[in-house]
Amino acid sequence: MDAILNQLVELNPLSLAAVALRTLVIYVVVLVGLRLFGKRQLSQITPYDLVVILLISNAVQNAMVGPDTSLTAGLVAAFTLLIVNWGVSRLVLTNQNVAQIMIGQPVLLVHAGEFVQENLMREGILPDEVLAAMREHGIAELADVGMAVLEVDGSISFVPSGADVRRTRRVRGRKPKDS
Repeated sequence: MDAILNQLVELNPLSLAAVALRTLVIYVVVLVGLRLFGKRQLSQITPYDLVVILLISNAVQNAMVGPDTSLTAGLVAAFTLLIVNWGVSRLVLTNQNVAQIMIGQPVLLVHAGEFVQENLMREGILPDEVLAAMREHGIAELADVGMAVLEVDGSISFVPSGADVRRTRRVRGRKPKDS
């Protein structure tokens, strides 16, 4: 009975510290990887994106806990993820430079009824995806869009033609060259 209990609840501090450190490294690597993939994946997740996320979680599980499969190691890994995530969210809230790196900026996709191709390419967004988002917002024609912006959460917001877009600040990307 003692052997089963010891296997279930491992209290070796060095082993648990290793679990916490491996978990921290995995968190940072996965966070950076997701950030590099861009905003599109966050909002408009496809079935193959979901498969990748699920497989990543399965692949890194063993890397986080290593040979220690005890309940304690799993709890240490979970607690480490929660604490690190809380710390990152606090850092993002209090430091604008970190927020810029971690969250990014909105990106201009359409200006004055024209696609901003350079920004679409950089963000991995197809014109058809913008057109679909327009329809979801009840906009039928590209000419009716003064500005479309890919927001930091992956959603696309629209400002109708004729609206004053001069006041819009902190949107990354250039307007089309001929404007």
